Amino acid sequence: MAGREVGFNRRVPSDYRLSQPVVVRMMGALLSVLGVVVLLMTLAVGLLGVPTAVLSIGFVLVVLLLLGGGFLVVRGVTLVRLDDAGYRVRLVRGAGVHQARWTDVEDVVATTVAGERCVVLRLRDGRTTTVPVRLLATSPDAFVKDLQGHLNRGHGYRRIN
Repeated sequence: MAGREVGFNRRVPSDYRLSQPVVVRMMGALLSVLGVVVLLMTLAVGLLGVPTAVLSIGFVLVVLLLLGGGFLVVRGVTLVRLDDAGYRVRLVRGAGVHQARWTDVEDVVATTVAGERCVVLRLRDGRTTTVPVRLLATSPDAFVKDLQGHLNRGHGYRRIN
């Protein structure tokens, strides 16, 4: 979701969430893990003589974990937030620097890392932030355009009309 203009030269933050294919994959993995847990609990009751109450309690816990995990994955996960001050990247393994001010960003490049299309924000001190664009629920071009807009405003650059 790209930021919107508000007032004079001020924008609302842009929040980018998980793309639907990634959400589906994560939910599939969660369901698989929970299915194995239910199978193991069932085997424990059948083979080891564990009381069936354990299976009932375990099943309720599995359902609660599934609902909670599904809610977090589908609703509340913002991977990248761009605002007037800088950016923040959450829950992206191997992202590097997770947060920085726009004034600390030297440049932005599009590249491929391990076969994945990524945007790399290079900081003045040599550190980097890597964002795989496949994870985001937007087109790579829209994300880069919004990122460049925030970066330009963060550095004080203005459009010439």
